[in-house]
Amino acid sequence: MNGENLRTKRPVLGVCPSLPGYGFSDKPAAPGWGIERISDAWCELMARVGYRRFGAQGSDWGTSIGQRQPDRVAGIHLMPPLAPPDPATLDDLTGAERAALATLREADEWGSGYSAQQSTRPQTVGYGLVDSPAALCAWIVEKFWSWTDSGGDLHRVITRDELLDNLMLYWLPGTGASCARLYWESLRQVNEWISGSAGAPVTVPTGCSVFPKELQRPSRRWAERRFPNIRYWNEPGKGGHFAAFEQPALFVDEVRSFFRLVR
Repeated sequence: MNGENLRTKRPVLGVCPSLPGYGFSDKPAAPGWGIERISDAWCELMARVGYRRFGAQGSDWGTSIGQRQPDRVAGIHLMPPLAPPDPATLDDLTGAERAALATLREADEWGSGYSAQQSTRPQTVGYGLVDSPAALCAWIVEKFWSWTDSGGDLHRVITRDELLDNLMLYWLPGTGASCARLYWESLRQVNEWISGSAGAPVTVPTGCSVFPKELQRPSRRWAERRFPNIRYWNEPGKGGHFAAFEQPALFVDEVRSFFRLVR
């Protein structure tokens, strides 16, 4: 997240908090840490370190910060914007929209087991994730293999050492269970946004980067129904769900390209 520091009047280089229950953050000791509370916590964090307005970058959990305190958010960059297909377009789909819908159907049939488990019984799998490094490795690395733009050879884009570094952020602090609980807290709400059955429009300036191997790949006309203030839209030629990890230079270019327009 970037902003203007009230104490120094100089632009901030970046504040990079980790989600509660993940990485370097503490584990929530009670229910209630869903995406809206986390968004409020990020706004409070930015205020306490002296930033009046800021821009936020997020992946699929990142929308709500633009809804909660839009007067403080200069813009949000999302990859991708979570937006459902527009029913009015279903008789006039582009080739890219057909491909996006086919990817969603395949993912729902063959790749959604982890999500169903974590959103309904996260503790059950959680005990295994904090007890067995083999279980943790299998649970996480399968998603890297499935969701990266690697052509089936994961190590073309992420090295073994990089994967181990990532896994250790779960293993050493024992966050396999606590991070799974975010799905239990918030996935139903996110699915309502995706289905179009809930969720007010997000009106803050929005930048959208839709990578080719992302599961959610809304077209711009679909996204504009939920994000009516899109200032930047791009569909890079390579990258998947973990674009910031597998294509860091391209990711940085996307973020900078958007925030140059709104700072």
